[in-house]
Amino acid sequence: MRRELYNLLVNKVPGIKHRYHRFHDGTTGAMKVLSWGYLLVLNIGYHILFLRFLGKTPKMQIYEKRTVPVKISESEQNIRTNKDLSVDTFVDTLKDYDVISFDVFDTLIFRPLSQPTDVFYFVGEQLGMLDFKNIRVLAEWDARVKCKRRNGHMEVTFSDIWNNLAADTGLDAKRGMQIEWNVERTMCYANPFMLEVWNKLRSLGKEMIIVSDMYLSRDQIEILLTKNGFEGASKIYVSCEYGISKSDGKLFDKVKRELSPMKLIIHVGDNPVSDVKNAKRAGFDTLHYPNINRNELLYRAQDMSYIVGSAYRGLVNAHIYNGLRSYSMEYEYGYIYGGLFAIGYCNFIHNYYKKENLDKLLFLSRDGDVLLKAYKRLYPDDNAEYAYLSRKAVTKLASGIDKHDYFRRFIYHKINQDFTIEEILHSMELDELALKLEDWQNCSLNGRLKEVGVLKSSALKQLKADDKLTDKNADLLRRFIEAKWDEITKEYKGQISAAGRYYSDILQGCTKAAVVDIGWAGSGAMALNRLACEVWNIDCDIRGIVAGTNTVHNAEPDAAEQFLQSGRMVSYMFSQSHNRDILKKHDPDKGYNVFWELLLSSDTPQFTGFYEGDVRVGTDDIYYGALDVTLRFGKRDVSPYGAAEIQRGILDFISSYSEHFSEYPYMLEIGGRDAYAPLLAVAGNNEKYLHEIEKKFELEINVI
Repeated sequence: MRRELYNLLVNKVPGIKHRYHRFHDGTTGAMKVLSWGYLLVLNIGYHILFLRFLGKTPKMQIYEKRTVPVKISESEQNIRTNKDLSVDTFVDTLKDYDVISFDVFDTLIFRPLSQPTDVFYFVGEQLGMLDFKNIRVLAEWDARVKCKRRNGHMEVTFSDIWNNLAADTGLDAKRGMQIEWNVERTMCYANPFMLEVWNKLRSLGKEMIIVSDMYLSRDQIEILLTKNGFEGASKIYVSCEYGISKSDGKLFDKVKRELSPMKLIIHVGDNPVSDVKNAKRAGFDTLHYPNINRNELLYRAQDMSYIVGSAYRGLVNAHIYNGLRSYSMEYEYGYIYGGLFAIGYCNFIHNYYKKENLDKLLFLSRDGDVLLKAYKRLYPDDNAEYAYLSRKAVTKLASGIDKHDYFRRFIYHKINQDFTIEEILHSMELDELALKLEDWQNCSLNGRLKEVGVLKSSALKQLKADDKLTDKNADLLRRFIEAKWDEITKEYKGQISAAGRYYSDILQGCTKAAVVDIGWAGSGAMALNRLACEVWNIDCDIRGIVAGTNTVHNAEPDAAEQFLQSGRMVSYMFSQSHNRDILKKHDPDKGYNVFWELLLSSDTPQFTGFYEGDVRVGTDDIYYGALDVTLRFGKRDVSPYGAAEIQRGILDFISSYSEHFSEYPYMLEIGGRDAYAPLLAVAGNNEKYLHEIEKKFELEINVI
């Protein structure tokens, strides 16, 4: 009967179901009771008043939009908005009271989830039961209704809920209670802000008590508090043990009666009704602690899978809004938009490593800098190493086996971008050729070129070192370079040899390896595989792992399709075969490649190439004496501070996530769509926030 009534009132009409769950889910106390009244109003409106619009669900946007602060970080805005939100201010306010009362959940204790009922997902997984979260929520509601009939109040115990649940489902109540309690114990953790407040007050010898609306017992609440560092409470009041609550104000009345009327009492909590209004009505002074989830709908991505999305939002909200400290915008860019991606991508890499039985993973510079740090934290036993390579370096190395890509990157990608011929040749490290352009005016040289059909004299005279590279002279420049190909081969011979020694050393003993990069065409991995096989005689099958591929907006959208189809290359977030909505949304012309590359930015300098011998010219160059190879580096093209802050944010998120879900290793399985979702949501406001982050850096994307 209960289920039939629930289906009739909630599930029968889609619009009512949608509105009810948005209001009801995650509520406690008075707000939960109010949600049932709201459900009744919705049904009256639809069935009796014929307000048919209530039956329709709001039109869902394909891509959600979140408008976040763009001038200061969220945590800084939080501190400025809540001027009293500091440990010292809280302690100064509380220390003059005789008794300090604290709420528990969302005040002293956090869960790493955005909704408290989401813990039931983890219980249901251990019970092996479908739809357990919703069944558990309904069982609690039903138990409260029955308690109201029997006892005149709705404050149920843990066993009341589970006995009711067992009667409905056949589950073993004792086993179920133990599993749920274990989940709560592993999930709950201390609010770092309140832990400092608590410890300072305790050092002052203040009397502190606990007042909580909860179905868990007093002993269980004490275990949670002690486990998380909140020791020394003189009294713990829990609503289920008295049949009265903060939500009706009666629990505060009881506390007041039991304490000396001469004592000054203040209550601290996050709920504006239960912890502030009702406490004041009972004669308590109050100090409101702003709920960490108050900005969730405004700022956090919602279009995510249920459990990963809840974990992501819960950890971000707690870290950014607990009030303990503020962070830079760069740090938050890493923590909020890069942390979940890094965990998911590293897990994707690890799974591929195991599945393909790889001997080694090579994390390419410089995107691999923070990725390797993240990977080593998560999978320290895997054979993973940082390897130097760059678009510029690999284009030179593969010039002899892929002329097309060589000219495409160095010349055709630079057309009409205000580069001179001299600058183009300099980027190729062919400065001497710029001096020889004038010699092409010589008739004898021109005649020899005519003989091989390379170039006409009339066209040749138009090509000068200070000319700008345009669509009209790009082909001429290519033909000029091809005519000097023997010189170019000689110029790059030493670099190719040096790189061969470097990679022979790195891949020693490996028969199968994979190269890890951000993307997008996977040219680094595929070029290395060809170089190893065709040039360096390294007997190693090299695969490619990328975060994302070229998209429909690229000039060569299908450049890597053959490798993606064969499995030689795999993509984490999107490709032609999965997450095609992201494939269509991700637009390099709008800066999306840059936004992701900024997340993996490094304060290390650009890598420019491999050279034979000890030929260091800059302080950042590295000489490997055993290999007789010099690694050469260029300029540092990002803010060292900004890059370090982004990396710190990413690594802090990884530490927090892996700590809180250490008992649940399946939480590392984060789909590429979920990993992209936070950045996708914040991109909805014309990429305004993302462009503000971009302004803080000068990231050089092109080969030059």
